[in-house]
Amino acid sequence: MKFLFLSIGKNHEAYVKEGVETFTKRIGNYYPVQWQIMAPPKNAGQLSETALKKKEGEQILNLLDKDDYLVLLDERGKALSSVTLASFIEARANESAKQVVFLIGGAFGVDDAVFKRAQFTWSLSNLVFPHQLVRLILAEQVYRACTIIRNEKYHHS
Repeated sequence: MKFLFLSIGKNHEAYVKEGVETFTKRIGNYYPVQWQIMAPPKNAGQLSETALKKKEGEQILNLLDKDDYLVLLDERGKALSSVTLASFIEARANESAKQVVFLIGGAFGVDDAVFKRAQFTWSLSNLVFPHQLVRLILAEQVYRACTIIRNEKYHHS
């Protein structure tokens, strides 16, 4: 199984880049992992919110393979503890998922077609975070889950 962290927006900003790279490298000790940052569509500023989400949704859906297990990060999703996230990842591995895609959508969320395609919608918090911080939190939490699965000392419950 491998992980793809997919995000719409700018490349990692300097204030999160080092942390994202550190945790991504650590995850690589457990599972192959990569980031794909999708640029917003050209003329994004001229599109309505609905049209922008539709265009971004088409880009996202075109990137996914039919076998990808899509996890959408969204504030309306289900909250998980770190231990529950570890169980969730372990379950995907036991199901022989080839790739788990963690998607951070655009500034206005994602199109309904992407919601329907997602097998799971995960909320990191009831709070809303900047996309850059979500990337860091995602990488750290997936790393933490990997250490929980292996019963390593990083996580203290």
